[in-house]
Formats: sequence, structure tokens, C-alpha cells
Amino acid sequence: MVRQFFHLVGLNLRGEVVVRKKVLAHAAVALHCQRTRRMIGMEACGGAHFLGRALREQRHEVRLIPAQYVKPYVKTNKSDYIDAEAIAEAVARPTMRFVPIKTDDQLDMQSLHRVRERWVMRRTAVINQIRSLLLERGITLRKGRRYVDAALPLILEDADAKTVWCSTHAVGPTEAGS
Repeated sequence: MVRQFFHLVGLNLRGEVVVRKKVLAHAAVALHCQRTRRMIGMEACGGAHFLGRALREQRHEVRLIPAQYVKPYVKTNKSDYIDAEAIAEAVARPTMRFVPIKTDDQLDMQSLHRVRERWVMRRTAVINQIRSLLLERGITLRKGRRYVDAALPLILEDADAKTVWCSTHAVGPTEAGS
């Protein structure tokens, strides 16, 4: 989900709410351009690193907070303004742990790792499914990709195997069979 609006809450030194504003996402950066240097706290979510870098370029002090660290500061039922107020309160805590703002290169590397991890998980799922289907036919294979890689060509070539791996079952009826 792409965030179209931001809910801004400003606190004074006593922790009292002095600003409560809803702004369009692209206007949030422009709004902060006009202000003096501030400490800005945001929940570490999608787009937070981009916005954090943009606000840092304007010489603001930006702090990203993981969502699970904000939750204890939410005082009542959930709403965007209440969440923004909780973030503002959490930012002021001296012992709060923050997420460092990532560069584009760091985000690119993180994306590559996530894509690769998902690909490995899917590959493992397919290998386990193949092992399961073969087990239903009485053919057992050891765990591990290398064992499936080594055994599968032999199983497919073996005409005496109980598993029928012909093209008519794999892709549908042939022209002669239809």
C-alpha cells in the first residue's frame, strides 16, 4: 500500500501537542523545507528511508523507529494521529533504539538478498514436492538438491519405473490421442 498522506504531530519541550496536520506525501518534504531545523521521527516502513534521506539533505535530524518500539506509546485506539503522537513521544526517549537510514546501495543489496532468499525457498519447495510425488510412486530420494539432480534424469529414463513420465501426462493429450 502506498501512503498518500502523512499525519504530522509536533510536540513542544513539555511534550504537549502543538501541531496536528494531515499533508499529502509529496508535500511533506516541501513543508519541512520551510521550517527551521527540527528533529523528525518516523516509523521505519516502506518509503521511510527515501523520505529520511530527503529530510536529512535539508539538515533535519531524522530518526526512524521500528513499529514494535512505537506500540507501547500508543495511548488509546489506533488512528493515524494517535500513531504520529506515539512516534513523537518515542523519539524523545533517550534510550530509544533507532533504525539507521539506508543508502540506495544498501537498499539495492537488501533487495537482491531478499529476492535470492525467496528464490531459494521456492526451489526448495519444488524439490520437496518432487520428492513427495516420487515417494507416492515408491521411489525414495535423500534430502538435498544434489540427490534430486542426480536421480531425476535416471528416473525419467527408466522405462521399468512404476512412475509414468510421458509427455501425454505431463502436457496433455497428443495430436494422435485427441
